[in-house]
Amino acid sequence: MKFIHLTDTHLVPAPRKLFALDPRARLRAAVADINRRHADAAMVVVTGDLTHWGEPEAYGELKSALDALTPSYRLILGNHDDRANFLAAFPDSPTDPEGFVQWTEETEAGLFVFLDTLIPGSDGGRLCEVRLAWLEEQLTAARGRPLYLFLHHAPLDLGIPGMDAIRLQNAEALLPLLQAQGGLRHIFFGHIHRTIAGSWHGLPYSTLPGTNHQVLLQFHRKDVPGSHEPPAYGVVFLRPEAVVMHVQAYLDDSPRFEMTEATEPAQTLEELPALQEERQPVPAE
Repeated sequence: MKFIHLTDTHLVPAPRKLFALDPRARLRAAVADINRRHADAAMVVVTGDLTHWGEPEAYGELKSALDALTPSYRLILGNHDDRANFLAAFPDSPTDPEGFVQWTEETEAGLFVFLDTLIPGSDGGRLCEVRLAWLEEQLTAARGRPLYLFLHHAPLDLGIPGMDAIRLQNAEALLPLLQAQGGLRHIFFGHIHRTIAGSWHGLPYSTLPGTNHQVLLQFHRKDVPGSHEPPAYGVVFLRPEAVVMHVQAYLDDSPRFEMTEATEPAQTLEELPALQEERQPVPAE
């Protein structure tokens, strides 16, 4: 199974910019790139901070951009989002019985679990007792089955002090539930605005840059400095024996060329013939 992981779109109403960038244009560029290269993906999962200030108009901009995707999409909430305004714009979004934007979905690769870690007024995330009880019920029913978890907030410290301070605040309550389930294949999250992968108590995870601005890689600052490093999305392949994620820097326009013995001696860009990239065919209806 192939799907796209996109995160931290941070949309604001037109014509405003955010950190001197246009998040609407950068998201539309991501959508166009996904449609061109990965129209065969099973879905696009966007892991939160869909908007920056949570205005209804920003969710309208988000819906307009994402409705242009060829694959279907799934949306979860981050700390910059507003749950009520989101649900007004996306009334068909699944919720649990208490109205939190979290649900499970059967896929050919296993069970996808989408979590709502938003605490209004807080940059950090939390799974309250109600959400934890719902999650425990889902994980108990899926014990031992292949499972993939999606949430906005990082459940662990990553060595970036300003972001570690606003991670999932009660990850110690989440961990035993995942360990008891016994089939977790991967954790996908956003929030960090950087490409990072590793393991947490033996559970593999990954996160990606946002589509607008990034968090500067600094290991000593307690604030959160930003950068205009390139945006990207993840191209994820789920196989019985492996989880593979490629990072697509979709605004990178550096030269592409045939890498052969004939081009090895090139001393200038003019001596490198441009590579003609193949267009991904759109799957038949």
